[in-house]
Amino acid sequence: MICLRAAFPLTSSFSSSPLRRLALKPSSSRAAAAPAAMSSAIAAPVEHIVLIKVRPEAAASGAAAAMVSSLQALSSVVPGLSYIHVGPVLRLRSPAAEALGPTHVLHSRYATKPDLAVYAAHPAHVAAVQGHVLPNALDTTAVDWVNAALAPSPVTPGSAVRLTLAKVKEGVEVPQLVEKVAAATAAAGEAKGARVSFGENFSPARAKGYQFGMVAVFDSVEELDAVEGDGKVQEAKAAVRPLLDEVLVLDFVVGPAAVEAPAPANL
Repeated sequence: MICLRAAFPLTSSFSSSPLRRLALKPSSSRAAAAPAAMSSAIAAPVEHIVLIKVRPEAAASGAAAAMVSSLQALSSVVPGLSYIHVGPVLRLRSPAAEALGPTHVLHSRYATKPDLAVYAAHPAHVAAVQGHVLPNALDTTAVDWVNAALAPSPVTPGSAVRLTLAKVKEGVEVPQLVEKVAAATAAAGEAKGARVSFGENFSPARAKGYQFGMVAVFDSVEELDAVEGDGKVQEAKAAVRPLLDEVLVLDFVVGPAAVEAPAPANL
């Protein structure tokens, strides 16, 4: 499978103002569900990505670290939340990423869209956003998609993840891009150990125009860096590049707090 860098990059916001919608609107579906085991190996997860640009004074004072802790703690209290990682961005890998300037990323997964809606409305999530994110963030961007890849992309502590967000060129339909990426990843195979999840963004109001998201998961930063020299990956990028307008690429490393239980055997 492929990892798309600056030439083929992919990343979520808060309410009607840019800082007030960290997730979807509330839904009553599955609201009474029991907390799920932390697992990132769901075959077709709903991916939720939030990019956060933290105020410099928040980083210096420790408020940013408190924000990370408050969001990471949602793993033990929110029903339907199968995996969450919150932490600093490792590297900004494209001009669009540098222009946006996110300092932190939240990546979480759910089995269904209603599970994501439950997360959005949960009192603990609302409290974390109101008490820690809103006071300390200059800007946020959010993207949500349902994984269109054939295989899961499990994430474990220490995994290195490349996030790519993309806008398609005029006249190109996003499903066309998804289909092309599926073919390209199949052709590239498990390039350098990459495991991917990608799909069409279904939260356009919060995404700053990004229509497509992708994460490529590696066991380490070294494996992520090694993919740059893979010929099949370069061929896959070349196949997709003509469909793309603006792309955003960044890397992050999953911290030890994002611990998951093994996925159920039927997944």
